[in-house]
Amino acid sequence: MIASVQGRVAQVTADSAVIEVGGVGLRVHCTPATLTGLRVGEPAQLATSLVVREDSLTLYGFPDDDARQLFELLQTASGVGPRLAQAVLAVHSPQTVRKAIADGDVAVLTQVPGIGRKSADRLVLELRDRIGPVSPATPAAGPGSDDGWQEQVRTGLIGLGWSAAQADRAVTEVAQSLDGEVPPVPQLLRQAIRLLGEVR
Repeated sequence: MIASVQGRVAQVTADSAVIEVGGVGLRVHCTPATLTGLRVGEPAQLATSLVVREDSLTLYGFPDDDARQLFELLQTASGVGPRLAQAVLAVHSPQTVRKAIADGDVAVLTQVPGIGRKSADRLVLELRDRIGPVSPATPAAGPGSDDGWQEQVRTGLIGLGWSAAQADRAVTEVAQSLDGEVPPVPQLLRQAIRLLGEVR
């Protein structure tokens, strides 16, 4: 079991990063939010989970042990594989997922692509007693915080290989499409990536 990796970031793509460890480049699959914190040429440390299949060894990376533990716990539920578990963490923070399961809030869980009502009910049924302590909800962002996401998304896009001009254009288009409440940064980043993918 590879529990963590630490080394220089050699490459960052839309869904993974290559971390050089002892002369070996390890490809680590990560959520967009995790990838935004990585910079090519700079050191990085990720908590990891190795998924072993008959025909593959796939390494998944996380910013901390809490996210990794939840990733592994989610896979103990019926019908949940590593890709779906990672999709859950791409849409919601570990704290949000734990609270949704503990409270039986299927509306939050069904926001994840690939999880319908039945799947959400099954997650609650199978994991509620094993989800562990749930932290209090994080207070909502205050006035004037809406602009913070723009720099995070811009930085993430540049880290993924787009130019500053392309990143600025995508952020502007995403901002213009918003109506009311600002979604989480990972969701905004995915929207920006989709926009840039259409014009490449």
